[in-house]
Amino acid sequence: MGERYANVIVDISHERVDRPFQYRIPEQLAGAVQVGSPVTVPFGAGNRLRRAYVVEVTDRPEFDPGRIKEIAGVDENGFRAASQLIRLAWWMKERYGSTMNQALKTVLPVKEKIRPAEKKTIRTELSEERLKELRAEAERKHYRARERIFSALLDIGEVPWEFAARQLRVTASALKPMEEKGWIRVDRAEVYRNPLAAVKAGAGRVELNAGQRAAADAFIRDYRAGKPGKYLVYGITGSGKTEVYMEMMEEVLRDGKQVIVLIPEIALTYQTVMRFYRRFGNLVSVINSRLSKGERCDQFERALKGEIQVMIGPRSALFTPFENLGLIVIDEEQEGAYKSELAPRYHAREVAEERAAMAGAGLVLGSATPSLESYTRALRGEYRLLRLEKRAKKDSRLAQVEIVDLREELRKGNKSMFSFRLQELMEEKLGRREQIMLFMNRRGYSSFVSCRSCGEALKCPHCDVSLTLHRNGRLKCHYCGYEISMPDRCPSCGSPYIAGFGTGTQKIEEQTKKMFPQARVLRMDMDTTSRKGGHEEILSAFGDGEADILIGTQMIVKGHDFPKVTLVGVLAADLSLHAPDFACGEKTFQLLTQAAGRAGRGEDAGSVVIQTYMPDHYSIQAAASQDYERFYREEMSYRTMLRYPPVLRMLAIAAASPKEEELRSAAAVMGQTAEKYSAVPGGRPAEIIGPVDAPIYKVNDIYRKILYIKHENYDILLKIRKGIEKLELPVMLSFDLQ
Repeated sequence: MGERYANVIVDISHERVDRPFQYRIPEQLAGAVQVGSPVTVPFGAGNRLRRAYVVEVTDRPEFDPGRIKEIAGVDENGFRAASQLIRLAWWMKERYGSTMNQALKTVLPVKEKIRPAEKKTIRTELSEERLKELRAEAERKHYRARERIFSALLDIGEVPWEFAARQLRVTASALKPMEEKGWIRVDRAEVYRNPLAAVKAGAGRVELNAGQRAAADAFIRDYRAGKPGKYLVYGITGSGKTEVYMEMMEEVLRDGKQVIVLIPEIALTYQTVMRFYRRFGNLVSVINSRLSKGERCDQFERALKGEIQVMIGPRSALFTPFENLGLIVIDEEQEGAYKSELAPRYHAREVAEERAAMAGAGLVLGSATPSLESYTRALRGEYRLLRLEKRAKKDSRLAQVEIVDLREELRKGNKSMFSFRLQELMEEKLGRREQIMLFMNRRGYSSFVSCRSCGEALKCPHCDVSLTLHRNGRLKCHYCGYEISMPDRCPSCGSPYIAGFGTGTQKIEEQTKKMFPQARVLRMDMDTTSRKGGHEEILSAFGDGEADILIGTQMIVKGHDFPKVTLVGVLAADLSLHAPDFACGEKTFQLLTQAAGRAGRGEDAGSVVIQTYMPDHYSIQAAASQDYERFYREEMSYRTMLRYPPVLRMLAIAAASPKEEELRSAAAVMGQTAEKYSAVPGGRPAEIIGPVDAPIYKVNDIYRKILYIKHENYDILLKIRKGIEKLELPVMLSFDLQ
């Protein structure tokens, strides 16, 4: 057997993961060194032994074999969670087509050294008599800060630093000479920043109904038999999926293992975390992009030290460094937020499946509107399907849904954004002091601004998109951030007849207040929740009854449970049907079903009004009846006919460049290379589409083209991707597997 070599990342706890270094694997360690293994290696000119992690094992030396050092040993006490995460990074690199460093930066999110938070306390060893003497001296010499500190020490024995700074108005410079003289000492203790510190835990257990119990028991039986599997919990809106997750989690936690719960949006974090925290208390922590660097760092440190057992958050929580992982739960598994837009362009569902397999953990997916991929896999038996067909609360039932044809409204002379039926129901619900949610899948005041003389829309000069008008009179690009004031005249023809078209959440808010001046209105979109804590403030206020109407974008219709909401109005149901995406029908159905599921979750019956220009579309009809099976049959027949996922696998290869000509020539070479590798001996060749312009061709002065390749065999797509990766093209490439 020839020489074997290991490429390793040295000392990953440092702020920067630089590059792999190659070492020879000694014969006695051949069986112990594999991807993810913690090893010790001689590093640098002094050959100091450092910890490292193996990221690749190969038989090909990268330089003169005589100069390659040997691995010193395998670290038996190495950090197992990091080893597992590095193996996961390698798997992601191979599957999604990225560099190892990109994958490592994804799975090892805490790379910066954050100054630990400290709790400081001022104490003294002096006697009471001596303190009184010093206080009298400070009073005589008019040292007011010293006088206040000595008084506080006499009264309470020790003084918290925050109290000294805020209440006593004592600065660090005033304390320093007192510390140097030995009169006081400042004790410092490292503490963890806890984003849930202000939350009170309490009893959160509820009695499961028969359907919930059966679903939880199916997992528990497999887990106790040592065979935790993969499950899809498919339950109608309000069926109590979260309670089922918590019952499963309790079994795993009782066994001393750890749990990761993924939720798709920061907006869901508040309500979801509260439910888990009430059940499991201080075992629970949360991570999301709104936390400070220090808070994020502390949560991973707490996980490393075993101080928490449950981590809740969006897809980045999947990489929590738990050493004894027993269960991964993915709530609302159909959500697009689980797909990363940055390299590696991974899907959290697939990565969770791989991590669960590595850890011997269970995987539970849950949704009222499962993705076609997951439901198809469940029908094939790859996931165990657990159904919840009734709402959890006895008195709760699905809302009554009405579809309003906006074409008819226009014929009747109604030019407002509220149909006559929606206006009638809003008056009725407000009269009963019940709550209303109005959903529009768009933020801003108007969708775009155009000239009525020449017809030109005002576009971003850096992106191939229209600018959005906001109520403050500013036009913004929601892709690159470009922003200008609303002009008085058309930049193209000079006409003064320019105006906003379309409807956004700000305009809905304005019109709602005009039509229903007595109503208290809240708006929730990216603009009103951009600052830290924005989601929690709005949701808490609405949940506490401080508003009658909540207006918002997608974030208000996903997963929230407000028992007083008895009416949901969907103001533009078919907007998402016009997206340049083969899955636009699926996304429309999911959004409308989720929106309909927000109404009538308490004792009072719920109503839903879906306003649309396409009332006969199967996505809208199936959502109105909340009939997933009907939608699945129709959508799968369409996917089968056009050979889209999940019927076939599809690889999208995006090329980008600031130079349009270079992009065109590189895209042509990509297409030729794909043709070369697409042939399958004795089988159907891969189907190649493009390269074509991206749906938004230019973003931030970067031009973009996409090559689509479809085949039922993932290995064929992998071969094509690796062939294109080998090309030395003057463009940026990214790969998206569907």
